[in-house]
Amino acid sequence: MTKLAQTAGLTDVQAEIIATVRQFVDREIIPNAQELEHADTYPQHIVDQMREMGLFGLMIPEEYGGLGESLLTYALCVEELARGWMSVSGVINTHFIVAYMIRQHGTEAQKQRYLPRMATGEVRGAFSMSEPELGSDVAAIRTRGVRDGDDYVITGQKMWLTNGGSSTLVAALVKTDEGADKPHRNLTAFLIEKPAGFGEVIPGLTIPGKIDKLGYKGIDTTELIFDGYRASADDVLGAAPGRGFVQMMDGIEVGRVNVSARACGVGIRAFELAIRYAQQRETFGTPIAGHQAIAFQLAEMATKVEAAHLMMVNAARLKDSGERNDVAAGMAKYLASEFCAEVTQQSFRIHGGYGYSKEYEIERLMRDAPFLLIGEGTSEIQKTIISKNLLDEYRL
Repeated sequence: MTKLAQTAGLTDVQAEIIATVRQFVDREIIPNAQELEHADTYPQHIVDQMREMGLFGLMIPEEYGGLGESLLTYALCVEELARGWMSVSGVINTHFIVAYMIRQHGTEAQKQRYLPRMATGEVRGAFSMSEPELGSDVAAIRTRGVRDGDDYVITGQKMWLTNGGSSTLVAALVKTDEGADKPHRNLTAFLIEKPAGFGEVIPGLTIPGKIDKLGYKGIDTTELIFDGYRASADDVLGAAPGRGFVQMMDGIEVGRVNVSARACGVGIRAFELAIRYAQQRETFGTPIAGHQAIAFQLAEMATKVEAAHLMMVNAARLKDSGERNDVAAGMAKYLASEFCAEVTQQSFRIHGGYGYSKEYEIERLMRDAPFLLIGEGTSEIQKTIISKNLLDEYRL
């Protein structure tokens, strides 16, 4: 048996890209992650190297300056990055959701305007759907865009923007009056270009300071406040008011594959740390890996890591094939995030008292893993999606 989380059927190009990212993670990310994470420092040097490697253009078509790679290639790269430090994978997650939405739903003018600059990392994307009192009830969005001539005047408050301060392009979901009979058909996605930074970055648009978090450090998570911000009709994604909900949900499917990949990466790293420590730490004259209680835990962890990886790969391949993948993405996100939390805690227990020390890497993973249980929809939301589709498919 080879090492865990191997993927069959990759092309030579895919294998080379993933191997290059793995080497980059081992060389540049893992040795620096602890110091950067504990200081809550943005990993600018690492991000600059990711730009040079072309990772910001991984899924952007070649005609717009990208590498034109598949969602599977992207997900496997994310898995490797998260194995090094989950926050680094978060730098490109929202970027690619926005790039994917523009690729799939944008006008040709929007593609020409944004995708070449996104491919180089000059323009960095952020994704804004949630609000302070919204939770998972997307149709209850309160941030409103009111038509004023050829413009929309937007007022409201958005929440939980990953890369909110460092991004320069935000895809924001806003309520507009389209006269539709269903709330979700009155939602419009706007592409809002802004400078990086905090405070009132452009008239009517404020990015307050970073939200202090349990884990997922280094990367900036912020609010976004609209106060009479004027967006033109050209800023509507695809020039299609009222289609924002469908566009965002398409992007979220990519996001759920991404979160699955991140969970796989964190789980792999937790397992690597545990199996190494179990062979070094001795009790009663033998390495603890020789005790059945520990050996069985390692077997359970490895099985969970492998199962999560296979489900993530399946969801990515379905999306690449053009097939509907909402159930597969929901299942992968649910299973991978839950297994990641379990594997990380098992690794923590194997480390014993040292796992509680900030000198050991597992302490960081213990704080990062819970985010994956809620990012891109909680486990309960995934179960809602899965069960609804199952009942439709198996209806009596």
